[in-house]
Amino acid sequence: MKVHEYQAKEIFKEYGIPVPKGGLATTPQEARKVAEEVGGNLWVVKAQIHAGGRGKGGGVKLARSLDEVEQVASQIIGMTLVTHQTGPEGKLVRKVLVEEGLNIEKELYLGMVIDRSSECPVMMASTEGGVEIEKVAAETPEKIVKAFIDPALGMLPFYARKLTFGLGLSGDLFKKAVSFMTKLYQAFIEKDASLAEINPLVITKEGDVIALDAKMNFDDDALYRHPDIAAMRDLDEEDPLEVEAKKYDLNFIKLDGNIGCMVNGAGLAMATMDIIKIYGGEPANFLDVGGAASAERVENAFKILLSEPNVKAVLVNIFGGIVRCDRVAKGIAQAAKNLEVKVPMVVRLEGTNSKEGMEILEKSGLSFITAKSMAEAAEKAVQAAGIK
Repeated sequence: MKVHEYQAKEIFKEYGIPVPKGGLATTPQEARKVAEEVGGNLWVVKAQIHAGGRGKGGGVKLARSLDEVEQVASQIIGMTLVTHQTGPEGKLVRKVLVEEGLNIEKELYLGMVIDRSSECPVMMASTEGGVEIEKVAAETPEKIVKAFIDPALGMLPFYARKLTFGLGLSGDLFKKAVSFMTKLYQAFIEKDASLAEINPLVITKEGDVIALDAKMNFDDDALYRHPDIAAMRDLDEEDPLEVEAKKYDLNFIKLDGNIGCMVNGAGLAMATMDIIKIYGGEPANFLDVGGAASAERVENAFKILLSEPNVKAVLVNIFGGIVRCDRVAKGIAQAAKNLEVKVPMVVRLEGTNSKEGMEILEKSGLSFITAKSMAEAAEKAVQAAGIK
């Protein structure tokens, strides 16, 4: 689950991680009031959406008077902000974060993720703050310093010192950076985060280390332990179909293609999308119905993937391991009848009672296109979608 910048900074403050003074506003008038409370003579008005690159898209602006704060906020609130992470459709800005302007001496990068290859958290730091970390990794990887942290030991001081030396800091800044990193690790672990990123992490002319930006993602499966974080979920920032799928405990991700996929098992779902692309097609979604593919679950899955008008064909690829193929076949036939499916449906069943399942589909009176292998199913789905 993603949260907004202002929410990530609230979590930072809970752990004593320094952030700029600021507040949230949903109207230009509220933005002016926040600026008055913050004080000073320079403010930053930042669009709050779940995407990076806001500054390049016009979603982050400076203001040097209260009138300008109100004016800038009126320009940002209500705009459709397009960045490299939103796609061409962009995202509607409903709120802004108004913060004090800082005297920035230097911009750095600090981030933390779970590294699956080493099976431990990794904290990364770079002197290239304010630049997309992917670009730094691709062009100048030597400028990224990493510390792979043994979760059994936690954030021992030498991890933070290694990173801080890599940033070229010394004296009081060195101590402040070590303290900052230690607190960030604590927040990351205790909140079950999957990502914590600060870009930029700034050094001010007054000698402070401050998180100018903040991004945090959290493990969905751990949210039951954090009702406070679950309450931060902003459904306006999520795809409506993905929100609907979560109601039925379906793993669904919308994509840009036109072949709808319904598969049981994440690995099989990814393999199905791959083979669709091999045969020249484009998957319209990732949809894993899980092991318990009951008739009701299958019907709900069809409702979601068929609600996309760009879906020209559906590929159902089921392996009967935990679930029996005949039960799935009954669910597919029932859903197709109830929903009056108009697009071609290619079905491949393999595993427990697959023969019985295919017989059910053949006797259903519906025009299913059946296939025995994944390759055959993918090829037929691409043809049915009119791609070839």
